[in-house]
Amino acid sequence: MSFWEKLLNAIGNAAGNALSAVVEAIRTVFEGDPETRRKVAFSVAIIALSAKMAKADGIVSEKEVDAFREIFEFPDDQAVNVARLYNLARQDVAGYEAYAERLSTLCVTCAANCPVLEEVLDGLFHIAKADGLIHEKEMDFLARVAEIFQMSEESFERIAARHVSMGRDPYKVLGVSPADDFPTIRRRYHGLVSEHHPDRLISRGVPAEFHAIANERMAALNAAYEAIEKERRAA
Repeated sequence: MSFWEKLLNAIGNAAGNALSAVVEAIRTVFEGDPETRRKVAFSVAIIALSAKMAKADGIVSEKEVDAFREIFEFPDDQAVNVARLYNLARQDVAGYEAYAERLSTLCVTCAANCPVLEEVLDGLFHIAKADGLIHEKEMDFLARVAEIFQMSEESFERIAARHVSMGRDPYKVLGVSPADDFPTIRRRYHGLVSEHHPDRLISRGVPAEFHAIANERMAALNAAYEAIEKERRAA
């Protein structure tokens, strides 16, 4: 039996809200197997929250569903199980705050600005912009999830800057100030590159299927650094 089947069976046997039961199922079904537990928790976060976020503007578009498939691949024989979770979550946007709160308790590696939860938020931004723009209600949804995840305002703005292409500020993408000298900016850039290296993602329990987001993030970081470097050379 796959871990998807185990999870869905546990949800089916649980009373009360189904999405709340997801978190409890992760805690109990995979107790004693922390590596699988991290992977399942991360995967379910992407499935449930991306479905709810896509619904935040009132319409779940095909492009948003396609974007979900781009960042979260799964075996063909598990498509029905994953679809069950996705469809359960996208019925409406109600309950996402409670779900995000319970999900955040599964990240025990840090108290704030958790890198695993940052990966989740990055994925949600990818879904949100799939139809060409991030709707105001979607941005409110993303900001609220970041708040629940105990991310600082600075961290949220840095993540958002990578995804909002119109007027993208390279300094915000790197989380630095135009007043910083170039050695400081360079150190910040190298620190972010090291933090988001694929090996780091694997050690955090991020599924390999989610590395497409890591590649997109790295491209944004590189472009921001190159833009600042070019600007400073021209000055």
